[in-house]
Amino acid sequence: MGVALRDILADYKKPVTWDSLPGIAAVDANNALYQFLTIIRQPDGTPLMDRQGRVTSHLSGILFRVSNFMEKGIKPVFVFDGKPAALKQETVNGRRKIRDEAGEKWKEAIERGDEAEAYKQARSSSRVDTTIIDTSKELLRLMGLPTIQAPGEGEAQAAYMVGKGEARYVVSQDYDTLLFGAPDLVRNLTVSGKRKIRGRQITVNPERLILADVLDGLKLTREQLIEIGILVGTDFNPGVEGIGAKTGLKIVQRGEFAAKVHEKLPDFDPSPVMDLFLHPEVTDEYTLAWGHPDITGIRKMLCGEYDFSEERVEKAMENFCEKAGQKTLESWF
Repeated sequence: MGVALRDILADYKKPVTWDSLPGIAAVDANNALYQFLTIIRQPDGTPLMDRQGRVTSHLSGILFRVSNFMEKGIKPVFVFDGKPAALKQETVNGRRKIRDEAGEKWKEAIERGDEAEAYKQARSSSRVDTTIIDTSKELLRLMGLPTIQAPGEGEAQAAYMVGKGEARYVVSQDYDTLLFGAPDLVRNLTVSGKRKIRGRQITVNPERLILADVLDGLKLTREQLIEIGILVGTDFNPGVEGIGAKTGLKIVQRGEFAAKVHEKLPDFDPSPVMDLFLHPEVTDEYTLAWGHPDITGIRKMLCGEYDFSEERVEKAMENFCEKAGQKTLESWF
């Protein structure tokens, strides 16, 4: 997901401490759910499930990440994707095919006892469907958190909210959040501080990217940063074969973007992609209000309906209160 700009952004990633992050955070919800579904799995790749075989990895991820956020004074608002743009349909279809193929390879690896391969393929088969989204929204509601349904891309809506000053920063792993104009992007806000990449577990720390610093450092306008994204490939166009972020940067800095697109992709018009990033579909029809969590409802949903351990749920709920030392969850609010 997202756009591969990592190679030109490394110098602008600034370490950030948790105690500098209190305030309202606009969370790219679908991005977070993919993380939970990808990472929270058994060693053979089997996701967490209840006794009925329903996936619960996302619910576990929400419970513990939100409790961690609120313990540290971060007030998250989860922003969910709306209808994908027509330009994204090819990407959506491609991802669906990859997930389906990975699902088959996972079953084959399980049958032959190849746990490492099974885990790898299972991660690639993760999908956020309607049930995942609906149950996520229900748990967030019970926890007293606001959710926002974006009309289009969730990261575009989140970027818009930060631009308006209604949130401090966007929480997402995807760099295309910057192309949508997010002034402040924070990555790697994991509970464990660990992440599995290519089978290896690595330590990750929160990092911040300030759009103004990126543009100033690279001597680019936001439009030119989007041009690099278009050359590399975004969710809305396949890009130019063989061009990575560093090469794309040189092309754009030399003022050769239009010529390169005309040469390599003579039938491609980049204008609709540029317009989508500069003028995404967003909404002002939402309310940012945090309510009292429904403790009984959380227990009923997670323990009664989805077979969560009461001890784990109680521990997560206690973390809400640790910051201020209160004894009850309600007293935190």
